[in-house]
Amino acid sequence: MKPVSHPRLRSRAVPLLVLSLALAACSKPEPVADAPREVVVLQAQPRAAMLPLHLQAEVQSRYATAMSFRIAGQLVERRVHLGDVVRRGQVVARLDPSDADQNAASARADLEAARQHLKAAQKQLQRDTEQAREHLVSTQQLEQSQDAFSAAQSQFKAAQARAAVAGNQRDYTTLVAQHDGVISAEQANTGDVLAAGQPVFSLAWSGAVDVVTDVADSQVAGIAPGAAASVTLSALPGRNFAGTVREVSPAADPQSRTYRVKITLEQADAALRLGMTGNVVITPVPPGKSSPAEPVMQLPATALFHQGDKPALWIVGADGKLELRAVTVVAYGERSIGVSQGVAASDKVVVQGVHTLTAGEKVKPVAPLHAEDFAL
Repeated sequence: MKPVSHPRLRSRAVPLLVLSLALAACSKPEPVADAPREVVVLQAQPRAAMLPLHLQAEVQSRYATAMSFRIAGQLVERRVHLGDVVRRGQVVARLDPSDADQNAASARADLEAARQHLKAAQKQLQRDTEQAREHLVSTQQLEQSQDAFSAAQSQFKAAQARAAVAGNQRDYTTLVAQHDGVISAEQANTGDVLAAGQPVFSLAWSGAVDVVTDVADSQVAGIAPGAAASVTLSALPGRNFAGTVREVSPAADPQSRTYRVKITLEQADAALRLGMTGNVVITPVPPGKSSPAEPVMQLPATALFHQGDKPALWIVGADGKLELRAVTVVAYGERSIGVSQGVAASDKVVVQGVHTLTAGEKVKPVAPLHAEDFAL
C-alpha cells in the first residue's frame, strides 16, 4: 500500500531543508594563508683587512734590452757568454766586415773625387770672374762656371753623406754594450747569418732589480701600486725583504692569462742575484685607497647578485621582507667575496638561491643545514 504524505508535513520539511543547507555553508573552513618561503642566510664575517696573497716570485733586472746588429751579416765572433758581466762600451760580438769595408772604401774614393772636382770648379769660377771684370769672357761663360761650381758643391755634399753612411755601416759590424749589465740570454751562434735587428744577446742592466710575480684575474683587482709586500728567497733562508708594488700590468698575458706585478725592494742588497726564486706576500689595497687597513666583510661567493651592472646582496629585513642592496666588492676569491661597503655584521644575507628571489617578498630566514658548504 502506498503511503500518503500529509500536506502540512510537506510544508514544514522544505524550510528545514533550506536551513540545514545554510548551516552547512556557514561551517565551511576558511583557506589557510601560504607560509613564508625559507631562505638560507648567513651573517657577514668582519675582517681587519683583506687576505694577503701568497705568490711565487723571481728576482729580475728592472731594465733589460735585446742586443742586436743594425745591419745584416754573418756572425763571426762572440766575445761574451751567458752570465758574463759586461761594461758600457765593451765589444761583445762582430759581423764579417768585408762588404762593409769595401763599401766604405768606395764611398771614400767617391768623396775624394767629388772634392777634386769641386776644387777644379772653384778655380775655374775664380778665373772666369776675374776675366769677366776685364771683359775677356762673356757673361754666358761666367754663368756656366757658376752653375758648374754649384753642381760640384752639391755632388761633394752628397759624397760626404754617402761616406758617412758607409762608415757607420762599417762600425755597425761591431756590437757594443750600451750599458753595464749581465748577459741574461744568448740568442745567436757564431756562423749564423743574421737579419738586421735580430737579437744576439739579452742584457740585464746592472743596478735596480725588481721582484716579479704573476697574479690571476680574480686577484689583480685588489693589487695596486703602493701595496705592501714581503719577499723571501730560497737561496737566502732566514732573510725577509720588505718592498712595495711598483707596477701592475694593465693587460693580461695572452698565453697564461695572468697579470705581471713588479715589486721594488726598499733596500738594495748585494746578495740578491738575478734569477733567484722565492715567495712574496702582498697585502691587497682596496680600489681607490692608499692603505690596506680598511675593514671588509667576508661572505660566500654564492650570495653575490647584481642590481643592473653593479654587485648586490639580498638582505632579510627586521620585518622578514627581502631587500636588494648594492654593495662594493673589493676582492673575489674562489669561494668568497670581500665587501667594503653596503653590508654590516648584523645583516642577514641570503647565500643560496639568490636568483629566485623578489624584492619585498616575505621570507623565513634559516641557518644552513650543512655549514661546511659555506665555509670561507
